[in-house]
Amino acid sequence: MERQFVESSMIKSIGYDAQSSTLEIEFNSGEVWQYFDFPESLWYEFENSESKGKFFHREIKNQYSESRVG
Repeated sequence: MERQFVESSMIKSIGYDAQSSTLEIEFNSGEVWQYFDFPESLWYEFENSESKGKFFHREIKNQYSESRVG
């Protein structure tokens, strides 16, 4: 999945696949996680959020089924 680099103290890059509704996040630790059944509307909110880390903790973490892929 293609990801875009973001300015964040926690997150290195983010990507979204609309066909599978999958969000992919590469953390600064090097870990890559995918979050499933992620709404496209929330992707746009995340992509445009001022703080990716705060948005992640508030809206994503423990809210969606997830899998570490890297």
